[in-house]
Amino acid sequence: MATRATEAEVKAIIDTDRTVEQVTPFLKVANLLVTDMLTDQEYSDSLLKEIERWLAAHFVAIRDPRTVREKIGEAEDTYQGKFGEGLSGTSYGQQVMLLDYKGVLAEITAAKGSAELKAII
Repeated sequence: MATRATEAEVKAIIDTDRTVEQVTPFLKVANLLVTDMLTDQEYSDSLLKEIERWLAAHFVAIRDPRTVREKIGEAEDTYQGKFGEGLSGTSYGQQVMLLDYKGVLAEITAAKGSAELKAII
C-alpha cells in the first residue's frame, strides 16, 4: 500500500526511539483514515499528506506517550493526554484538527458516546 507520507517524514516531527520500520503500522492506519474519510473533501494532495503525517505521529504518541512533566525528587512523570480524548489527546492530534479545517476527523471523537433518538409518530 502506497502512503502519501513516508516513515522518515513522520519521524521528522516526532521524537521517538522507534525505527523507520516500526513507524509503518501507524502510518498505514493514518493512510487508511485519510483515504477513506478525506479524499472526497477536496483537500489538496499536499494537505492530505500533511494530515496523514501528523495523524501517524498522533498514533505513535498514543502508543508511546509524551512526557509533559518530570520531577526528579520522589520521581514523578506526567504524560500528555488521557485515554478517550481522541485527537485532542496529543499535540499531534490537535495539529490534525487544525489541518483538517472541515472537521471531518474531529467528528470521530465528537460522535463517540453520543446517540440520536428519533420518535416516529
